[in-house]
Amino acid sequence: MFKYKHSRLIFSIFLFVYIVNALIFIVSCSHKKPNNINNICEIFDQKHRWYKHAKKSKNKWGTPIHVQMAILQQESGFTYDAKPGRKKLLGFIPWKRKSSAYGYAQVLNETWKEYVKQTKNRGADRDSFKDSIDFVGWYTSNTQKITKVSKWDAFNQYLAYHEGRGGFMKGTHNKKPWLLKVARKVDNNAKLYASQLKTCK
Repeated sequence: MFKYKHSRLIFSIFLFVYIVNALIFIVSCSHKKPNNINNICEIFDQKHRWYKHAKKSKNKWGTPIHVQMAILQQESGFTYDAKPGRKKLLGFIPWKRKSSAYGYAQVLNETWKEYVKQTKNRGADRDSFKDSIDFVGWYTSNTQKITKVSKWDAFNQYLAYHEGRGGFMKGTHNKKPWLLKVARKVDNNAKLYASQLKTCK
């Protein structure tokens, strides 16, 4: 009887460890960034559900897939748990992070709270691609309503995304040559993604 119970215990422990490792493997695979972030066809081929989520966001908010994806690429390189770097204390000691930005879309805490409140997407997470691309669709759609910037205009949409709509309308980006250069990169990536999408199977 003792041997039987002992064997069952060992089997239960083995099964538990196996299930935990399997779950860890599944989660790590689902969060793995695409191999080639510069080719939208390869991204969606590797991440089948991403296309479904991107299309759903596009249909819901009206912002083209290539614009949304170009913004996400710039913000995080499609890294699910991306965070801004830390400030340095005395020039070399890692200190607080530069902002509360987090996830695929690099969203600040307060902005995410606003998104969750307005969309009633209470279970949303910034490290979820589905929720992050929906956020980008929501944000760019509201930018269009407030600033009149076209949802197809990746250059100015990114500037408003980075500076906030208030800052964008004040023209704060015009004093940041480096940001204008980044926005041009986003625009170029959006155009590249748009051309690639036409050839995706």
